[in-house]
Amino acid sequence: MTASSTTSLKLDSELKERVQRLAAARRRSPHWVMREAVEQYVGREEKREQLRQDALAAWNHYQATGLHATAEEADTWLAKLEAGEDAEAPECHV
Repeated sequence: MTASSTTSLKLDSELKERVQRLAAARRRSPHWVMREAVEQYVGREEKREQLRQDALAAWNHYQATGLHATAEEADTWLAKLEAGEDAEAPECHV
């Protein structure tokens, strides 16, 4: 079981009322609604940051090696995958 800790969160009165209305409509506590919102936000932003890091790594690799596949090659490969074919990724080249 993960240990939890208390964190304060200041909301303006309008947002607090919105959270309370949503919590009542969902038959959940305001705490649950806010915790769920934070958890979803953090998960989404972690994925976004990982995508950014992966893109930077790919760009750095391309700059160092010049290896790439053209957009046309990638589109052809993706079309085969979409059609259900078990296609190999295109070879990278300079």
